[in-house]
Order: sequence, then structure tokens, then C-alpha cells
Amino acid sequence: MSYSITQESFDSLSSCWDDPPCCSGWSSVFVLPAWLKLWWQEFKPEAELYLGAVRREGQIIGVAPLQILENKASFIGSADVCDYLDFVITPGAESDFFKVVLDDLKQRGVRHLDLQCLRPESTVLTSLAGIARNREYEVVCQPEDVSVELDLPATFDEYLEILETKQRHEVKRKLRRLLEAGKVDFRIIEDSAEVNKAMDIFLKMFTESRSDKAAFLTSQKESFFRSLAGTMTGIKLLKMGILELDTRPTAMILYFDYGGSTYLYNSGYDPQYTSLSVGLMSKVLCIQECINKGKKKYDFLKGNEVYKYHLGGKEVTLSNCQITFK
Repeated sequence: MSYSITQESFDSLSSCWDDPPCCSGWSSVFVLPAWLKLWWQEFKPEAELYLGAVRREGQIIGVAPLQILENKASFIGSADVCDYLDFVITPGAESDFFKVVLDDLKQRGVRHLDLQCLRPESTVLTSLAGIARNREYEVVCQPEDVSVELDLPATFDEYLEILETKQRHEVKRKLRRLLEAGKVDFRIIEDSAEVNKAMDIFLKMFTESRSDKAAFLTSQKESFFRSLAGTMTGIKLLKMGILELDTRPTAMILYFDYGGSTYLYNSGYDPQYTSLSVGLMSKVLCIQECINKGKKKYDFLKGNEVYKYHLGGKEVTLSNCQITFK
């Protein structure tokens, strides 16, 4: 078989997203062409863009979304705003893909791969690490963080039953107290204009609800969040959940709906309603909404915040992998 590798643009990759069989390799929202392009435009890294598309008999079998700085290559993206990163490969084509990419990178003078935010099933850990070791490259992979996720049952009652007894009673008690406080509505908006209009309130809640979030939200990251809202609603992947009490917004969440999973990206709440646990309840009501929609997984994403475990989440180890060529 004949193989080739071409350097693509973000726009040319977009046409590949919906084109089987390559589309089956887009494992999460954080590697989609729209996300990669937005991150690159907003953060403007000094590195060289490397969007290597490997073709077998003329058909794309995978994409390497990388940035190269001097002799080091890393994924496009950053750990502070991108939870999972990986190569995009048609299942079953990993060996052929990595052979071509490694040869091309080495020819370009790359001598080190710094690959972060790797889920256990990432192609880096399941395929590339072994291929690199067979080439006698130096490979060091180690845990760097955790993510927390929840397999969703068929009904909300079943979900409550999977919680530990104490947490189940707490969720029911807090829901009851919230419902007794006034007219409660948890509504979802996904129209670009509506989401963009609501971003001012969301960002205010985001910074007021936790001091670390206030420190995190630099002007650059605020610009990224606003652009993200417009871009990802434009391709029908981002939604905003708003918990209202007597028509007043008290908590808001940004999440992605992709591939049967819900990704809880960020959230905030009005500190005036702390006593009603509106931040936690917005997640509970979002989980209920996802169950009603038939979703299979609720991903709390990176971070070991206690509430994620209280709501039934299970820990997933995230790793980084350092590969040095010989």
C-alpha cells in the first residue's frame, strides 16, 4: 500500500470531520477542527503549525494536530482549557499512521514529543508508546491529573439509587429545599445569539462563585470563552443550562453535547443563593436532563473536586507521555 502525508489547514480538516471513516477518530470535542482553530487563533502560540494528514491509497486515515517549537512537538491546545488531547486516527490504522508521522517528524528535525492530557484509551498510550519503544526511543509515561465521569442509567430514580446513601439523602434534601424556595426552572439554551447574550451573566457568576476561577479568567481566557461559545454553538455542540428561581438566574453551566456524552466544561453561580446549593443543584438537574435525553455518559472533566464524587462520578487517570527520538 502507498502512504503519504500532507500538511492541512484547519478549514480543510473541517471537511474531514464528517467524512467516514476518518470521522470515527474524533474522540472528543477538544480535538475537533473548530476547537483547534479557535485555540490557535486565540492563544497565538509562537510554534509552527503541524496538521499532518496521513493518507493510505489517497484516503485520510488520521491527523496529527501538533505544534512544533525548535525540536519539540506537542499537541495543539493547553492543559488549562483543553481536558483531553490525542491524535485523530481511524480505528485499526494506528500502526501505519504512527510509522508515517514519526518518520516525517524526525525528518523535520523533531527530537522530542511532549504529549499531555491523555485518557487511558488515548492512541498515545495504547499504540504510539509501544511503537516508539520498538524503535528504541526513550518513552516515559506517567500520571499527571484525574478526570471524573459518570455512566448514566436509564432513569433519574436509578441514578439516585447509585449514589451513596448519605449523598442520595443530601441530593433529595437539597432539591426539596430548592423547590420550596420558589418557582424553579432549569432551562437549556443552545441558540448562538441567546448563548452569546447570556455570557455576561455567566462570566460574572463564574468569577464570583470561586476565587480561583476569578484568578483564572484573564482577559485572554475571557476572549477565548466568548469565542468558544459562538463557535461551538455554531456547530451545535455547546449548550448552556440556566437554573432559575422565580425567573432569576441563580446558577449556570456550559457543557458540550457530543457523541452520546455530556462534557461539563464550566459553571458558576450567584453567591447570594449559596444557602440553596444552586451550584450543585444545577449539575443534578443537568444530569436529570441528560438522562431524559438518553445520554450515556456525564463527564465532569478534569479536576478532583469533591462534589463530582458525591454525585456518583468515578475517577479516570490522565497521563502525559514524553518520547525522545534516537
